[in-house]
This record gives sequence, structure tokens and C-alpha cells, in this order.
Amino acid sequence: MDILNIIDPVEFRTYMLVLLRISILLFMLPIFSSNVFPKRLKLGFALVVSLLFYSVVEIDITRFPLNVVATGLLIIAEAFIGLTIGLCLRMFFGSVQLAGQIIGFQMGFAMINVVDPQTGSNVSIMDQLGYWVCVMVFLLLNGHHIMFIAVIDSFKLVPIGFFMMQEVIMVKILDLAGQLFFLAVKIGAPVIASLAFVSVGFGLMAKFSPQMNVMIVAFPLKILAGLFLFGIVIQIIVIITQSYVSGFKELLMYLLFFIGGG
Repeated sequence: MDILNIIDPVEFRTYMLVLLRISILLFMLPIFSSNVFPKRLKLGFALVVSLLFYSVVEIDITRFPLNVVATGLLIIAEAFIGLTIGLCLRMFFGSVQLAGQIIGFQMGFAMINVVDPQTGSNVSIMDQLGYWVCVMVFLLLNGHHIMFIAVIDSFKLVPIGFFMMQEVIMVKILDLAGQLFFLAVKIGAPVIASLAFVSVGFGLMAKFSPQMNVMIVAFPLKILAGLFLFGIVIQIIVIITQSYVSGFKELLMYLLFFIGGG
């Protein structure tokens, strides 16, 4: 029992408050929140990151809950903060996945799905290809560093256990939701338009040469053309991801400012 006396109760409470926000934020983020990562790995990573942040953030120890009701309200407030930040990133990745699904449908891959280990559901092959390209570019551009910096700044902008849902936050989230479809069309437009012309071309061939089995000929050629064009679209995904990452910190600071009552 002597070892328990080594731990300062004030420092322990401070660490627990940091751990609460860090763990909820991490579990709300894409990739890390998936079932691919074992729960023990997630827990260990949250403990280590919280230990690193513990020495650089300022915490009001008076906000530590002393009863069940206060603890529940604290967890709900932190969950809303994590959900708001995680939603911004999920919507961007969702636009790339939506573009991949549309492209896969145009190529004839609608009947070919794979099991997504993150969600356990069936997803399009092109959806996953575009998603992981976007994730790799996001990490290469140090998007995860921006996330960690925003988490540190969140302790200054948003007190522990505080969440204010203002109208500007809802407007911004709805705007991001609208951008989801805009970016999906922007990414997939070259492939969608090109494959549409390919389909029109094969339709004309079937009209002028009825004895040709267009279905057998068109299916592999559409796949070949779609894969070639998708390779070009990857460059568009890289450019759009770079643009998103460049304004990612401003977006997070904007949301955290108003969440904190600014």
C-alpha cells in the first residue's frame, strides 16, 4: 500500500481529466476508431498520449467530478467535442469514398464488394482504394500532427466538461456536409464523364452492328478504362487532400473557439 502514497491525488486527478478528453477524441477519429486496432492497443496509446500531454496543458482541477451525475455530464460534454472534431474529418474521407462508389458503379463493380475491416460491412473496391490513398496523403502531409496540436489547444479554448452548441457550429457542419457531395462529384467527374462516353460509344456500335455481343466486349474494356482513369484521378485526390490539410487547423480552431463559448 505504500506505493499508493507516491501518487499525488491532485496530479492523478489532472491526469484523469486529460485522459478523458484524449481517449474520447481518439476513439471518435477515423482509422483509430475502427475494429482493426485491438482495444488494448487503443487503451495503451491513449494512456501514453495523455501522459505526454499531461505536462504541457493547463487543467482546472476544480472541474474534477465528485459524484456520478457530474461524471456523466462531463463524459457527455467531452463526447460531443470529440464527435464534432471527428465528424469534420469523417466527412472529408466520406467524400472520397462516395466518389469511389460512384466510379465503381460506372465501371460495373457494383456487384463486387469486399468486407471493410473497419466497419465489418461490404464496401466497393474503388471506395476503399480512394479512401486509403486519401489517408496516406493525409498522414504524409502531417495531418495527424495538426490533430494533436488542436487537441492541446482545445484545453485552452474549451474548459474540461464544457460544451456550447451555437448556431455557427451547426451552420459550419451543414456546410461541410454539403461539401461532401460537391467534392465527391469533383473527384469522380472525369471518370464518370469518360465512362459515360464509353457507354455511348458501345451503344452506337450495338446499333450499327447488332451481331456483335457488346456486353461481353464492353465489360472488360470499361474496367480497363476505369482503372486507367482512376489512376489519373488519384492525383486529384492528392491535390484536394493537400487543400483540405492546409485549412484543417483553421477549421478546428474555428469550431473549438465557438464550442468554448467564444
